[in-house]
Amino acid sequence: VQLQASGGGLVQPGESLRLTCVASGNIRSINAMGWYRQPPGKQRELVATILLAGMTNYADSVKGRFTIPRDNAKNTVYLQMRSLKPEDTAVYYCNADIWSWNSTWYDAYWGQGTLVTVSS
Repeated sequence: VQLQASGGGLVQPGESLRLTCVASGNIRSINAMGWYRQPPGKQRELVATILLAGMTNYADSVKGRFTIPRDNAKNTVYLQMRSLKPEDTAVYYCNADIWSWNSTWYDAYWGQGTLVTVSS
């Protein structure tokens, strides 16, 4: 099982960007999926999560600007980011609780990270 994140890049303040994270491998079920970020010199922090049933949770700093849609048929989670600010600059990591056919219950998996830089 692996998570592959993509979509990062350099954008100007106020612009939008969409990150994509695809889970692949011997997957039986995926429960929660989410995005975390690590700004330069800071600890990793929660950005947003979405459960299998669709319930979402957002960090206060991104509420109203970011959304986290999910395509269960494609084992994919997105992070749609709007009105980006310089303080959104970070390495973004996707995370998912995945039950593989080789396991007895859900395990947490992480993607490799994708860099988002917001700068004029």
